[in-house]
Amino acid sequence: MLSPEVVTELLSVEEREEIEAEAAHYPVRRAVCIDAMLIVQRHRGWVSDESLGAIAELLGMSTADLDGIATFYNLIRRRPVGRHVAMLCDSVSCWIMGYNRVRDHLCKQLGVPMGGTTADNRFTLLPIVCLGACDRAPAMMIDGELYTDLDEQRINTLLERCE
Repeated sequence: MLSPEVVTELLSVEEREEIEAEAAHYPVRRAVCIDAMLIVQRHRGWVSDESLGAIAELLGMSTADLDGIATFYNLIRRRPVGRHVAMLCDSVSCWIMGYNRVRDHLCKQLGVPMGGTTADNRFTLLPIVCLGACDRAPAMMIDGELYTDLDEQRINTLLERCE
């Protein structure tokens, strides 16, 4: 159990204020746990063990319970990532429409395997189960923006846009 002082040290004032503002919309504090982790992730890029413990304490839940939710929810990142996160859809539709070709090209262009981060910390390449763009497959999301109908040229253009 963390003291209120330690929670204050581990979460910024802005993070705590955003979490508290979100919590006001829920009947039970622990119901805001995914939003709270996403708030911290938005500020830091990922959710460390220390941050997870502070969030759990703030919401009145155990760290183990919160970690179980974090590891289940695939958009919570529990390890550091690059400045840009590219999530490549690996759904059946994307596989049929050229996932292997797109994945291989991305890995080659970035010089990392799936799940890897470039040496300069510019990109992290992650798989994602579905982006809901099956009619325009293959698809990926970079920093929350959806890109569809991917081919090598389009991928190169998208990667060049990311500074």
